[in-house]
Amino acid sequence: MPLYQSQLVKIYNSLTGKKELFKPINEGHIGMYVCGPTVYSNVHLGNVRTFMSFDMVFRYLKHLGYKVRYVRNITDAGHLENDADAGEDKITKKARLEQIEPMEVVQRYTVDFHNILNIFNFLPPSIEPTATGHIIEQIELINTIIENGFAYEVNGSVYFDVHKFNETNEYGKLSKRKLDDLIHNTRELDGQSDKKNPQDFALWKKAEPQHIMRWPSPWSDGFPGWHLECTAMSTKYLGEQFDIHGGGMDLKFPHHECEIAQNEAAKGKSPVNYWMHANMLELNGQRMSKTTGNTVNPDELLSGNNTFFSKAYAPGVIRFFNAQSSYRSVLDLTDDGLLASEKGFYRLMDAVNLLNGLPISKQSSFDILAWKQKCYDAMNDDFNSPILIAHLFEAAKYINQVKDGAETISSEDLEILKSTVNTFVFDVLGLENVAKNDSGSDKLSGTVDILIKLRQEARANKDFALSDKIRDELAEVGIQLKDGKDGTTFSVN
Repeated sequence: MPLYQSQLVKIYNSLTGKKELFKPINEGHIGMYVCGPTVYSNVHLGNVRTFMSFDMVFRYLKHLGYKVRYVRNITDAGHLENDADAGEDKITKKARLEQIEPMEVVQRYTVDFHNILNIFNFLPPSIEPTATGHIIEQIELINTIIENGFAYEVNGSVYFDVHKFNETNEYGKLSKRKLDDLIHNTRELDGQSDKKNPQDFALWKKAEPQHIMRWPSPWSDGFPGWHLECTAMSTKYLGEQFDIHGGGMDLKFPHHECEIAQNEAAKGKSPVNYWMHANMLELNGQRMSKTTGNTVNPDELLSGNNTFFSKAYAPGVIRFFNAQSSYRSVLDLTDDGLLASEKGFYRLMDAVNLLNGLPISKQSSFDILAWKQKCYDAMNDDFNSPILIAHLFEAAKYINQVKDGAETISSEDLEILKSTVNTFVFDVLGLENVAKNDSGSDKLSGTVDILIKLRQEARANKDFALSDKIRDELAEVGIQLKDGKDGTTFSVN
């Protein structure tokens, strides 16, 4: 029996504003779409946080035995500045500034995106379609929306008629915005736009003479609107209705709202059963922003080449830091927070690496099966990784107590413990096993080993003052010695 039949997942659905029992459209199969990057610059840490959260969701659903088709797109055309229907295409602008072809920009930053995600141990999506690879599908979708009476063409551009749509549907139901409020808060266009109403959005834009990225269509040589691509690609690969659509909180309006409207206008049905949104990543309590300089790239954080953090941090530490907060919570990236996560990460890895050498007893002093179910309960509750990590630390404490002889574990329970820890630490959270000593240099390890030998010699010669001095002075610089039956080990705090 697959695990998903006994481990029932609840998902917070942004559409309804509450947690709902997850039930896929087709038993045992899940269609999941996540909005990918616009590849005109190096991937932002906030984007990495979003994709990392959905990588964890993907991993857990696969672990439960679901066959998951995970689609994450690449936006390589049509995304205008300020997410609006006016201005320059972000990729075209970058190409103009760097005096290269737009597809060179796309190639460069798509490679960067994949490299960064590989460093953080992401699983690849099942399908990674591009906007430019689906122009035909987008043109067909526009034709259908026009035929159904929800779009109009003006001077070679096509716009979605939000007011017409709202007569029979509800525009704003995802973001909980009312069209009347949107109208009231929108200034008049004073004839500067071809739109009937300011709330209408572009399905197709006629390209200006200087616009390099253009394709022929029934209306003009131009390019598709940004919102359209996700509707075309998600429904092509997942069907007119699918299970999960994810993305950052900033995409809820207007991007995801427009996706719903486009699908209902074309297909007559809402496309997604469960909408999931990952919250924002802040830097030192403030919004990340390139304009203010309050931003750091992933490679700068990994290398330590930045002015915000005291040191470089390993990819596993950053991934662990992310998992210590719910994907729906704002996460504040700080040096203190990363330092604390680093200690916790290596403390957890130390415990994992003790599992194979634990002494076996006839009985266990800890209820392993109850603890195992608590781990599942945490992830079943809207992928609550912070609670899962709390349970993993409970296991780490128990592992150390078994090693020290304060607790006991049976052979059967040890196998369950090993399997469960490996499942949640590596398969679900996506962490990689890095021994704590690997985070420092071999020279540090060798130096501490020499001091441990000198301390052992001092103890053998009953020079306890020197033995204690070596231990205490190492502790002052953050190196903790641990005496056990098998000798002395050390950890870096």
